Amino acid sequence: MQYEGEHLLIGQIGHFLVLLSLVSAILATISFYISSQQKDLILSNQWLKLGRISFWMQALTVIGVFITLYLVIYFHYFEYKYAHQHSKRSLDIQYLMSCFWEGQEGSFMLWTFWQGMLGLVLMKTARQWEAPVMSVISLAQVFLCSFLIGIYFFDVRIGTSPFVLMRNEFPDAPIFKDPSYLLKYLTDGNGLNILLQNYWMVIHPPILFLGFASSIVPFAYAVAGLLKKDFGGWVKPALPWTLFCGGVLGLGIMMGAAWAYESLTFGGYWAWDPVENASMVPWLLIVAGLHTMLVYKSTGYSLKSSFFFIPLAYLLVLY
Repeated sequence: MQYEGEHLLIGQIGHFLVLLSLVSAILATISFYISSQQKDLILSNQWLKLGRISFWMQALTVIGVFITLYLVIYFHYFEYKYAHQHSKRSLDIQYLMSCFWEGQEGSFMLWTFWQGMLGLVLMKTARQWEAPVMSVISLAQVFLCSFLIGIYFFDVRIGTSPFVLMRNEFPDAPIFKDPSYLLKYLTDGNGLNILLQNYWMVIHPPILFLGFASSIVPFAYAVAGLLKKDFGGWVKPALPWTLFCGGVLGLGIMMGAAWAYESLTFGGYWAWDPVENASMVPWLLIVAGLHTMLVYKSTGYSLKSSFFFIPLAYLLVLY
């Protein structure tokens, strides 16, 4: 059946970019890891160069996916499930970005975007730690990208694509028997939750997710210390990143609290749901890890505590 009014090309571009991002992340992970384990300096540099190219490709494709999904929302292509569920024609333009990260797929994409940007910075600044640290960052990108591919292996769907069509998601719905369904029935979307139509929701989630994403950097340095058997050397280069993570994540939590006390009617931030309450726990662990790292740098003690707090903080961010 030939459907009227659909914009299929932009969704196909989005699907292609997600798959290319996944493949690039896998290649970057393999290349950085081999480089970190390679004893021959020439071979190590060759693998490192391939890893850099692959990660640049991965970061650029993530930006491409980000832009593609935003265009789907901005131009109100309601044939796509994500646009139909989270946006509406009457929304003010500033809240279209809030539509982007209201859904799970958009949140994963925001997280992937920030990790990609942090990875590009690390490739310039990590120096001798670059290969093992970037192998951890790239592996995390592999998992995040897999949450967005939305393809089936036999009867199991891997991830959920933000570019899935409404008629593919609900094939038995009667309206999709009509080739003009888009012009007759899907003329508007469900819109954004009224609680999220607030200026804090435009700026709070990107800051919070930058804090979440940056928690991988000290974790990656700790893993790199184990891989290189340099059990204390990772602390000094990881310290600024730990401070950055704690500062940004704390700022994001405070912005969320400001939104809650302004928008909610039943007690504010800490009376909200477990997700908001749980965001405090990784921050406390990051701050604890920052203190033990400073103790180790000054006295040579508390290294084991740092190895405990920093990985646990990242694992609880994932949780």
